[in-house]
Amino acid sequence: MTKISIITINLNNKAGLEKTIMSVIGQTYTDFEYMVIDGGSEDGSVEVITQNQDKITQWISEKDTGIYNAMNKGINMAKGEYCLFLNSGDYLYTPEVLKDVFSLPYAQDIIYGDMMIDRDIGELEYGHSPNPLTFEGMIAGTLWHPVSFIKKSLFGKYGMYNEELKIVADYEFFLKVLFIHNVSYKYVHIPISVFKTNGIGSLEKYDALHRQEKLSVQLKYFSPLVIDGANRFNELKRSEVISAGNWLRGKPMLYKIMLKLYKIVKAL
Repeated sequence: MTKISIITINLNNKAGLEKTIMSVIGQTYTDFEYMVIDGGSEDGSVEVITQNQDKITQWISEKDTGIYNAMNKGINMAKGEYCLFLNSGDYLYTPEVLKDVFSLPYAQDIIYGDMMIDRDIGELEYGHSPNPLTFEGMIAGTLWHPVSFIKKSLFGKYGMYNEELKIVADYEFFLKVLFIHNVSYKYVHIPISVFKTNGIGSLEKYDALHRQEKLSVQLKYFSPLVIDGANRFNELKRSEVISAGNWLRGKPMLYKIMLKLYKIVKAL
């Protein structure tokens, strides 16, 4: 069985798609297949695909009903043990990253790492993924899909992405499989992908819809009391961090030492 199925969805993002494809086909690791799911682009994206089709396992260009409909098409095509969703504009961090991740054998259901974030400010921001994955952390945050290798068998066992959702179907999937079904996971402390913050989930105009969908998903699986408890825990944790920071700032020498230690640990 092929180890990894990399799935890229695209709609009228020719430049972003080309960058994504180049990062995939340039990998030194070779035990993967590559699917490109285009939504019927009219900007030259299809020409980019055809120019590289000898290195793409399967591709289609046809209308779809949204992001998660396209991602589900990719899952149905996939034959690998793990699926990685790398949407157009996002790209693998280095040509060696797949080799680095899979240099050791894994049996866990989800393997995930860190993410570099591109906010178009001239430099990349290091995004640390949470480890361990806690319920409270998932209520406040998320698990990023561009850095998560998901066993394809999970989609057959627990269901595909919910196409009724516009923004958080991947969040719903992670919340369900991790905290309802307790699937196994493994954190790999390296940056896997670079994420461009120009997608629907990152745009300010969709903030209200994002919050609405996220809360609806949480309430679908957990009682309001449980969610409120997680939010209160997170608020307390934040206030303790702020209090500790204020206390340290009142002790300049200790603050400088702690800041240096933080930078050292962050760079590991």
